Amino acid sequence: MSAICFVDTNLFVYAKDASEDKKQPVAQEWLDRLWENRWGRTGIQVLSEYFVTVTRKLSPGLTEDLAWNDVEDLLSWNPVPVDGSVLRRSREITNRFSLSWWDAQIVAAAHSCNADCLLTEDLQHGQDLDGLKIVNPFRRAPDDVLGNRR
Repeated sequence: MSAICFVDTNLFVYAKDASEDKKQPVAQEWLDRLWENRWGRTGIQVLSEYFVTVTRKLSPGLTEDLAWNDVEDLLSWNPVPVDGSVLRRSREITNRFSLSWWDAQIVAAAHSCNADCLLTEDLQHGQDLDGLKIVNPFRRAPDDVLGNRR
């Protein structure tokens, strides 16, 4: 089985957060698998949040140059822009599922790139949002979602 996974900000941040000794290796394992199989997707909103979080909120944080190098690498995932289509879908998602505006934008972006799952801690694990499965990456191993093909 393969699955296109849209990655929310928290997974990228945990992969760099040295203070999270339990979550950091799990986050890195997920990202390694997604890079290896080219199954990862993300959005411009996520990359913006990532840059601000790792340079201003982590202690110790990353330098802006190191964080920007990560963003440059992730641009190869063709991140989904926040455009009119994503905003309209966000509005629908907010109304249908009672999600916050920011979470709805992430879900809308994941839908727009035909992701099968959204890796995040911010939404209910196992929830199905119009065919997009919410996966808490700290409750499911990559092999459970992506299969064990390498």
